[in-house]
Order: sequence, then C-alpha cells, then structure tokens
Amino acid sequence: MLAADRHRHIVEELERKGSVKVSELSERFKVTEKTVREDLEKLEEKGLLRRIHGGAVLESEGELLPLQLPNVKHQKEKAAIAEMALAHIEPNDIIALDAGSTTLEIARRLRNMPLTVLTNDLLIIRELTAKEQIRLVVPGGYRHHNLLIGTDSHDWIRKLNVHKLFLSATGIHPEYGLTIFTEELAALKRVYLECAKEVYCLADHSKFDRGALITFASLEDVDCIITDQAIDQAVVDKYESAGVRILRA
Repeated sequence: MLAADRHRHIVEELERKGSVKVSELSERFKVTEKTVREDLEKLEEKGLLRRIHGGAVLESEGELLPLQLPNVKHQKEKAAIAEMALAHIEPNDIIALDAGSTTLEIARRLRNMPLTVLTNDLLIIRELTAKEQIRLVVPGGYRHHNLLIGTDSHDWIRKLNVHKLFLSATGIHPEYGLTIFTEELAALKRVYLECAKEVYCLADHSKFDRGALITFASLEDVDCIITDQAIDQAVVDKYESAGVRILRA
C-alpha cells in the first residue's frame, strides 16, 4: 500500500473513531510500526492529528470534521465571508457553489433573483428550491452523505459556461496549494475549475498554512481568496507576496 493510501485510511479512521493505535495500523497495513510512526509524524506536520504514546488522536478542536458535513466552527466568520461573496454575484450570473459550510451560507443569503446555480450539495439545493427565480443545475451521481458525487457527470459539467465559482478547501498552504481529504471530491473541484471564468476561494483564517492529503489546485488557480478579519497580517503579507489576492470580510 502506498504511503498516500495509508495516510488517507488513517485520516478516515480518525474521523470515525477519534484515535488510532500504531500496533493496529501496522497489522492492518502489513508494514512495520516504525513505518506507521513515520506516517503519523508526517500527518502531524500537516496539522492533521496529534501523536500520543502508541498512536494518535484528533486535535482537541476537531480539525478533521469531514468536509461533506456542515461544519459549525467559526460560524460568525463564515457568515461574514458569505456576505462579502454575495457582493460579487449579479442577476443573471451563472455560478457554481462548491460543497461546504461557507457556500451553504451563501445559499441561505442569496436573494430570489434571476440566477443559475450549479451545485452538488444537497443542503444547498434544499436552500435554493424555494427561490423560484433561481435556476438549479444539479449534476448526476450517487448520494454520499449530503453530496452527489460520481465521475459520470464530469464531461457534461465541462461543457457548461460558469461565470463565477465559489470554492471551498480544507487547507490552504504556500507549498501544497488548495487541499482536501477525498480524491472523489477533489476531482469534481478540478472540473469546476476547468469551466469557471472567475474563481473565488472561501476560507476562514483557520484554513491557512494547513495542508490536507490531496492537492486539487494551486494558489495561481484562484482569482482571490475571501477570508475573515481574524487572519494575521503576517499571513496575509506572505500570501500576497506570492501573488494571491486576499479580501477580508
């Protein structure tokens, strides 16, 4: 089993149980305990877990909330980010709302106006169905928690002309770029990026300088990142010096 596959399994196990043991992982992966400890060390360097004697646990604040589930952390900041994002949406726009808790806040605040919205998030779909002026475009797939995922619809999505994409990420990092845990979700994000003319990444301050398992975009792939006022100025300066446009809500 490749290291990337082991890392993904470790993250999934942490999400289910909250902790993992070196001995159990060694037996499951058919590798030495030394190899497992090295895996845990690399994941800890990315801020994805905290090592303890004999294993690892989630961070106390629960940093590994699965992206496909609504994340209630930093709700005030996400609401502010959503409000700023709304200023970039105009009547008759064609937009894509990526799955995520901040994009869900956008859906909740969208006015009932002529607009086309592409999304695979069932919670966003539920929010928008009552707004009859909004045309919903829903790619096919199978249900996974509150998402519709599957590769069959990717070629169809690539044919669409999306004016503005509002994108979510688990982590934003100078080296790793925009990252997420799950390859299936990463693949759909890449398709969204291919067909969008403008790309806005929505990320509260806690997402910066963090790297998840899979990179789906580079920093150069986004037109700007909308974040909140709690982000450190030093962090803003670092990313802006790398050519990233950052807006603070």
